[in-house]
Amino acid sequence: MITCYVHYELNPAKVAEFEHYARLWIPLVEKFGGQHHGYFLPHESANDLALALFSFPSLAAYE
Repeated sequence: MITCYVHYELNPAKVAEFEHYARLWIPLVEKFGGQHHGYFLPHESANDLALALFSFPSLAAYE
């Protein structure tokens, strides 16, 4: 299994746009055989950071 970690730096004034972008990625990852684990924002930290986690069964499936 391979898990991808994607780090985002957000513009706090454009969180709605990021949310739209993020929602588009979830079905795309699943369409290509992966499992999207979600997007995460820090609870007690800077408000301009987010991360996404998604996994594929193997490196070959990811590629």
